[in-house]
Order: sequence, then C-alpha cells, then structure tokens
Amino acid sequence: MDLRFTPCPSSVPFVQAVVANRAGEIYELDEYAALGMAAGNLAPLATVETVPMSHGSELMRLPQRRPVVYNLRKHRVETLSEDPYSPGEPIYPVAVFNSPGYMVTRISAYEEQPDADYLPLFSYGAVGWSGEGFQSAAIQVDTEPRQDLRRMPREKILVGVRQMRRKMPKNRLRRHLENCALVYGCPAAKNFFLGRYEAPLPTSQSCNARCRGCISLQENTGIQSSQDRIKFTPTPEEIAEVALAHIAKIDRPVVSFGQGCEGEPLLAADVIEPAIRLIRKKTSAGTINMNTNASRPDILNRLFEAGLDSIRVSLNSVRPDGYSAYFRPRSYRFTDVIRSIDLAVLRNRFVAINYLNSPGFTDTPEELDALMTFIRQHAIHMIQWRNLNFDPLRYWQVINRIVPSGQPLGMERMFKTIAKRFPNLMHGYFNPPREKWP
Repeated sequence: MDLRFTPCPSSVPFVQAVVANRAGEIYELDEYAALGMAAGNLAPLATVETVPMSHGSELMRLPQRRPVVYNLRKHRVETLSEDPYSPGEPIYPVAVFNSPGYMVTRISAYEEQPDADYLPLFSYGAVGWSGEGFQSAAIQVDTEPRQDLRRMPREKILVGVRQMRRKMPKNRLRRHLENCALVYGCPAAKNFFLGRYEAPLPTSQSCNARCRGCISLQENTGIQSSQDRIKFTPTPEEIAEVALAHIAKIDRPVVSFGQGCEGEPLLAADVIEPAIRLIRKKTSAGTINMNTNASRPDILNRLFEAGLDSIRVSLNSVRPDGYSAYFRPRSYRFTDVIRSIDLAVLRNRFVAINYLNSPGFTDTPEELDALMTFIRQHAIHMIQWRNLNFDPLRYWQVINRIVPSGQPLGMERMFKTIAKRFPNLMHGYFNPPREKWP
C-alpha cells in the first residue's frame, strides 16, 4: 500500500510511539511520535485528537508486522525493523482494542512483513503514550456502562448462574449462556446473569451471508473464529423462559435475538415467531429486539406481527457494492435490506443501523455522501457506531478495489457532520430500551 504522510505543526504536542518486544513488553520510544493510519494516509497522533485509554481496553502486539513511526528529531516517517535503542532486537507494532462505547478514529500504523497471516478478529486502534498514560485515537459515542467490566465481578455472575440453574434447570439456552459468560466472557451473557440491561437470545445455527469478519464461523480463510456458534436450536418455550426471567427482573429490559454466537436469526423464524408470541402473551413489558442482516422482509413482517419491537441492521456501507464486498450475501440482495428497513419504519418500529466503520473507508467523501443520502431517504432512528473487527489492511485492499474512494476526511469530522445534518438522529453503541426512543 502506498503511504501518504500529512504533517502537523511542530508546535502541536504529540503522543509518543509505543512498541512491543518479543517478550510482549510494551514501552514508549522517546524520540518518536505515534502515527495513526487511515488506508494509505498517515498522520502523527496529536494529544488533542486522542483520549485516555478507557478501562477494559486491551493492548495488542501485532506479529509479522513492523511499526511505522514519526522520527521527531529527523522529521520523517520511519518503518522500524529493530529497536532503535537496542540494535538487533526485533520490535513490533502495538494497537488498542477499545472497550465498548468508543469509536476508533485511526488505525495503528504498521507494515506487513512478507507472507504475514491475517490478524485476529479485532479492531486495531492507534495508541500512544503521554505523561498521563496511554492515549487512544477514539471518540466516545456511548457513556452507558452496560459492558463496563468493573461492574461485572465474577462472584456476582456465579450467584446469578446458580439462581438461573434453580429457576430453569432443564433449559438448554440457559446452559449455553452460562458457557458464553464463564468461558468466552461475553458481556451480554454476563448481564443476563447479573440481571441488568440487555439479555441475549441466540437461536440460529445457520446464516445466509459470509461476512469476512464473522466471529462464529470461518471456513477455509486462515482466520480463527472468536467463539463457537450455537449447536442447537432452542425451542420457543426455552427462549421465552429466558426472556421472561430477564424482563421480570429489571426496569427497562431489552432481550435480543442475533448474537455473535449464532448465524442470522431470520433463518430461525419458525421458533422465534412463536417465542415472541409466548413472551407477549405473558407480558407487554420490555423491548424485544433483533440484530439482523434484514435480508428477508417477508419473514420480518411476520415477526413484527408477533410483537418484535425493534431491529438493528448491520451495515459496513450503504453502497451496494461496498456492502456485498464485506457481507457476501448468499440468497438475498442489498435491495432486500432496504425493503426491510422501510417496512420497519412504516410499521413504526425502532430502526438502528449497526454501522461497522473502518477509518480510511467509512470516512471518505463518497461514503459520507452515500450515508447522508441514505438517512434522508430511509427514516432510521439511530446509528450505532461500531468498529469493524477485521484485519484493516486486508479490508482496505478488498473494499477499495471494489468501490474506489477518495481521501479520508477523518472519522471525527464525519461524525460531527452527520450529527449536525440530522439533529434528531440518535447516536450510540448499545440497543436502547423503548423508554429511550425518540
């Protein structure tokens, strides 16, 4: 990839570059500034463009790659193959996987070594060091502490697990959520056992898309999936039992189909529809949500009839070619997604888009213009600004080959433009309960 450097005034304070050694120890380089990357565009990380790294964020060493940094003394960009203070010692780039609620504005700057493998399925935000600690190139888009790990002590989760075992001893979905919470550390599953916020209702074993960054199924890609997909289809009764237990326990509860440990929930409508009817037969409380690719408007209409309250539709782009390059749909078209969104709006259901962003593509003029046109034409209620968890260099290579785009404007500028042009549009990270809808 050809790299272009955008200098900043020398009077602007930068955060220091951080790197890792072969033992995984992370340290700063005194005479180097950290760089952020957006496709082929590099720029130093100014202190005012970063935020203190939030609790729950994770620093990652990037193997088979070399850090790209800015030499403050020589005023030039350098790709380092060894520690400048310990010649002969290899060093590696460092990235941050930000905690929920933070949107990445730039990617960690690095170059791949020959024959480098795909990076695991995370986002790779730019990070540096200042006198105050680690600084992240990110914007906080949601302040709700829904997935704050400090509020999820394991001993309290175990108390909730024991309570739910007694309450629904034979429920297979409850057992599945135990594994999600205790083995995979899924925050949504933890919240179910803690009796807070939003409870997951994974259901579908299959999918009609082949998302490049699918976290539950990777076939012949060389990428390791993050977790196992659910291996059974729960019954409507099992689903309703879990949902009703959560709804009865808290104020403003949300229960959601469409989780990371499943395929596309619309393909499991034959059990989801009766499950929703069972829930609504018992209570009108709570918000029943579906995280979906919105590929089957006819099925979605049935679920609205049953009592589905809201949908969150995953999109990486509102341009059909850009969408298809990432989602790789099998048995539907982008026009089906649009039909589903319009249907939901027509039926007065809450519609959010799960906007999978990647600096260097999402913030290009073409993508921004397309998104503004989309919002004007389809009256969605919310954008959830989610970071795309996929190898950024590989993503840019694919997406820019299919939908060539111009120079990035910057994620912060894009975010502010959308907020200004559409003042009634909600922005955030999590699925809101109906009590927070406009």
